[in-house]
Amino acid sequence: MTGDGTRAVRAGLPDPQPYAPALPGPVFAAHYHLPGDPAGAPYHYGRDGNPTWTALEDALSELESPDAPAHSLTFASGMAAISAVLFTQLRPGDIAVLPSDGYQLLAGVRELLTGFDVEVRTAATGSRQQLEALDGARLLWIESPSNPGLEVCDIRALAEAAHARGATVAVDNTLATPLGQRPLDLGADFSVASGTKGLTGHGDVLLGYVTCRDPERADAVARWRKTVGGIPGPMEAWLAHRSLATLQLRADRQAAGALAVAEALRDRPEVTGLRHPGLPEDPAHLLATRQMRRFGCVVSFTLPGQEFAERFLSALTLVDEATSFGGVRSTAERRGRWGGDAVPDGFIRLSVGVEDPEDLVADLRRALDTAAW
Repeated sequence: MTGDGTRAVRAGLPDPQPYAPALPGPVFAAHYHLPGDPAGAPYHYGRDGNPTWTALEDALSELESPDAPAHSLTFASGMAAISAVLFTQLRPGDIAVLPSDGYQLLAGVRELLTGFDVEVRTAATGSRQQLEALDGARLLWIESPSNPGLEVCDIRALAEAAHARGATVAVDNTLATPLGQRPLDLGADFSVASGTKGLTGHGDVLLGYVTCRDPERADAVARWRKTVGGIPGPMEAWLAHRSLATLQLRADRQAAGALAVAEALRDRPEVTGLRHPGLPEDPAHLLATRQMRRFGCVVSFTLPGQEFAERFLSALTLVDEATSFGGVRSTAERRGRWGGDAVPDGFIRLSVGVEDPEDLVADLRRALDTAAW
């Protein structure tokens, strides 16, 4: 057995060859030399496969499922990966259970599924509704921790209940990353994520991926990718693989920084609704400690209204006002500005980077003081 750091550094690398790079460079190819019968050829055409994708996919399988064989497929974005699972596992007349408090673009996905005659039920993450909505369902979609509210649900219990009813289970593992939790080990059939965020961590790559252990399900997802064409670029795939080497360093640093920030914010009178799974008093803490190995980089909280929140964000000097999360540079935004999340006007999603925690805490305190004037 190797540790997370060792695995992240070595995952997907080829056997050492004299004078060759440890991580081969990206392969740019629309087509490959393909003599004779193409059956059994590892690569046919640029939309079907690429050696750079293969190396990254092998690495992701090692991280998501180190103790059992798995199949990973990379995509152009997290939404491409999400769509591939939903639209290969559901048919007209099926029932899908999606989170009512998940990533805001799931609302658009719900509309598309309904247009294809799929019944969509929604349930709040961690609520009894998730179990109640399962009867007759074909697929349960879980997002834990949820984005942006950081609610946590019992993945293992939900997976067991869904499987008892014949439903497939997919988990959006974007916020946790495979170093934070392994959904397949908790009973899920699919682990899906946006690699744009914590996995790659530098804010310079759009990427998504799907990992599962069932080869037939993996083949269905691969056929969807080929047909729809939601493929990653070789440069993006190479950058993502390159970034995995620092994943454990980043994840540990960001989780420690997020906890320090959350601890500093909990006594501020302007802050309400503070959430971070690592806080002992957080409603999700006990459950998170059972199924998560790291608590992530995101802290959410509410400030007294839109104007206060915007003054706070403008006063920050070490935290960029930007969407997305998981990067090495701290970011924050007022989520209500998008209109897609059921959150208060002053709700802030803060993603903690790898800056010195004491510097971030000082910056946040100063910005809160400034906003209060």
